[in-house]
Amino acid sequence: MNYANVIEFVKKQISDNGRPPNYPFRDRFEHTMRVYRWAIKLQAKVGGDLDIIALAALLHDVGWQEGREHGEVGAEIAVEYLDSIGVEPEKIARIGEIIRIHDDKDTEADLSIECQVVMDADLLDEVGTVSVLWDSMATACEEDANYKKAYYRIKNYFRGNKPKIRRCKTDAARMEYSRRMKLLEEFIFQLEKELF
Repeated sequence: MNYANVIEFVKKQISDNGRPPNYPFRDRFEHTMRVYRWAIKLQAKVGGDLDIIALAALLHDVGWQEGREHGEVGAEIAVEYLDSIGVEPEKIARIGEIIRIHDDKDTEADLSIECQVVMDADLLDEVGTVSVLWDSMATACEEDANYKKAYYRIKNYFRGNKPKIRRCKTDAARMEYSRRMKLLEEFIFQLEKELF
């Protein structure tokens, strides 16, 4: 499988799909590439079909249409695209299903290892040092931006995300999530010492 061609398709699709960014610095394609890289790392630890994982991770956010679930729209786009490049129907069906449900992180359904990996990779991109950058940049976009506003935003995001470790489907993702929470906790502690 030539992933370079898939990546080019994804880049164009994300650029053209009209999904409004919630922040000017939030790049959906860059998010997709981080999810893809994490999916590959997790697959190396927990297994699963690499092609299914890589393709589902790359295509998980291609869809957007006002008033519809983006996973549903993305699954339709992915299925059509994968069929056009000759991917086997059984793989297409599995990838489409992963994309369709990837946002339902609280599901207790019996998921394939491939789906678990893609969900975990997507979840991991929302926590950790990237979230500190996100919160800092989001605060900078607000009126009267300052360090303390950024600190409170980072701390609140940390508090909200710490219990979401329950969403991790694999032990490998749980370990990485825990490591990131510990790092953020230490960062917040140090920031408090410097700001107050």
